[in-house]
Amino acid sequence: MATLVDTMLFCSNCGGPVNPGDAFCGKCGTRQPGAAAPPPSAPRAASAGDGLSPSTASTLCYIPWFGWLAAIYVLAAERFRRERDARFHAFQGLYLFVVWLIVDRVVAPIFRSGFLPGIGWPLRLAIIGTGIYMAIKTSQGQRVLLPVIGELAEKSANEQN
Repeated sequence: MATLVDTMLFCSNCGGPVNPGDAFCGKCGTRQPGAAAPPPSAPRAASAGDGLSPSTASTLCYIPWFGWLAAIYVLAAERFRRERDARFHAFQGLYLFVVWLIVDRVVAPIFRSGFLPGIGWPLRLAIIGTGIYMAIKTSQGQRVLLPVIGELAEKSANEQN
């Protein structure tokens, strides 16, 4: 007849007592030889952005008129949750888009018929040029902080971690 001592195993690392079904030592945490391997995790469904690298996602955040879509994807996707640089570029791209909206919907109409009537298009072109410049710099692996919105993006990216 087997006694409790006969069925008791000992840790391969520290020699502490281990029960027959234990995968790890309760004393030192070492995985025990002969313990069953953990079950494989269930396969997850592939999503549309699985092949998107963080650097490509960061670059897409600055594409004029459409970068805000990429920025929202980066901020919402679980796989970019720990990618601080990608999140920074997503926030900065979103803030640049907000500046575009303010100029396009508020500033340009105010100046259309009054003081400085032609200022709307140069401001719009400057924002589009900034987006293109940022897409190029980001694709080259350079990190450029835009005045004001770059600092806001930095703070936003740091708060998310």
